[in-house]
Amino acid sequence: MDRTPTIDDVSACAYRIPTDAPEADGTLAWTSTTVVVVTATAGGRSGLGYSYTHAAAASLINTMLNGVVAGGDAMAVATAWQAMIRAVRNIGLEGLAATAISAVDIALWDLKGKLLDLPLAQLLGPVRWRVPVYGSGGFTSYPLDRLEGQLAGWAGQGIRMVKMKVGSTPDQDLARVSAARRAIGPAVQLFVDANGAYDRPRALAMAEAFSGEGVVWFEEPVSSDDLIGLGLIRDRAPAGMAVAAGEYGYTPWYFRRMLEAGAVDVLQADATRCLGISGFLKVGAVCEAFGLPMSAHTAPSMHLHPCCALPSLRHIEWFHDHARIEEMIFDGTPIPRDGDLQADAGRPGLGLELKQADAAKWMI
Repeated sequence: MDRTPTIDDVSACAYRIPTDAPEADGTLAWTSTTVVVVTATAGGRSGLGYSYTHAAAASLINTMLNGVVAGGDAMAVATAWQAMIRAVRNIGLEGLAATAISAVDIALWDLKGKLLDLPLAQLLGPVRWRVPVYGSGGFTSYPLDRLEGQLAGWAGQGIRMVKMKVGSTPDQDLARVSAARRAIGPAVQLFVDANGAYDRPRALAMAEAFSGEGVVWFEEPVSSDDLIGLGLIRDRAPAGMAVAAGEYGYTPWYFRRMLEAGAVDVLQADATRCLGISGFLKVGAVCEAFGLPMSAHTAPSMHLHPCCALPSLRHIEWFHDHARIEEMIFDGTPIPRDGDLQADAGRPGLGLELKQADAAKWMI
């Protein structure tokens, strides 16, 4: 490049995509998922970012954040990041604004990689090029045969860890977990996710019961807002069972409070919520400071490259809903091989491109 390019434009569109079957966890049920996709342009190149959020985030990007970012230095992602955070002061950072900022930040990192003709992992400084994944789905709305088939299918593909939802019908949870264990066999690690559906006494009792089926990961056994309760479960859970939470964090301060409280064994973070790749890397630094590993929550195609740059990383969630959507609307999505995702060193940025014609049918 002869000169540093300026950002020409940032724009967003929202797409609502039906699920392939009704989905539910311990506290919510849904039949469609909305993804907001951002395009950032500079120097004749386009960067792509996205977030799983409400369609209103697209309006926020087009009416507010574009004006903050356009005209800035395309190489100075941190400058744009700080400007967006200042811009949303009066409407509140956490929640919708954070997901909008996240999508734009991801697009700017992708754009920078494409302008430099570098894969994002290389631009960020890779610790690794392959990242383990765990298959994630097993929704509480699934009948047993679908639950068993989905988890066993991942195990058959060489994925070494699988996760299922619990909490909608607590009295049936142990039977469902037992069925899942039989389906995947003894060698595959089994995770459960209650999405905060249990109270503290129930969570403790379920931890003991799940331990008998070899469950090694208990996600949000109680609400992620209940840091004392998470710490209680962590202290009293059977040996070898990790307590995890953090997917609803939007700012580095949220994650710091969670770790200061001793609430988790593994911290989860989601770059589509926690202020983009810039925020995600900051959460990684917090984890390093506390000596705990981090796990990327959902959006596997986007998380692969930044996860390659994190020293203290456990895995990426291969979430059924998002993996399916990303393959439907993006070119260049990675596929697990022997339980890992491998970043493509031959494609710049995130290595993703929007299939505009395919996505158009779901545009809101």
